[in-house]
Amino acid sequence: MSNNYHIYYENPIGRAVEDPMGFARLTYQPGLRSFDEFKDLLRHVMKLLIRQQDGCLLIDQRVMTPFTPEEQEYVIQQWLPRLVEEGGYRYGAVLVAQNVFARLATATVISAVRDLSITYQYFEQEAEAITWLMSQQRQAVRA
Repeated sequence: MSNNYHIYYENPIGRAVEDPMGFARLTYQPGLRSFDEFKDLLRHVMKLLIRQQDGCLLIDQRVMTPFTPEEQEYVIQQWLPRLVEEGGYRYGAVLVAQNVFARLATATVISAVRDLSITYQYFEQEAEAITWLMSQQRQAVRA
């Protein structure tokens, strides 16, 4: 990631960043999460996506702790549907978690929202995730 990025919002859970390449980033920090801080971070990610207007989000879960059942429910039932409807979210490049239980929790969320108009792609390497996300941006501009 370039060092010329703008941190839009940050708390102990993670950060929302305006990447200089034009997409939004959500980077999770390791450790236990306060549910209120979790919701606050995601609320700011939504604001950032509304501002960016390209529907592209790079989600860095590499050091993330697994979602709790309460977090999964919130993401599935509230946040992701609103992110699609209000934020125009369409493309998610996910840098996969090192923790296998975090990967499983993410898979549960994505499986539960498969009826939403979101295309996800999983990556081990950040450069590959960025390349894919940039290609989605270009396709969206041409459409």
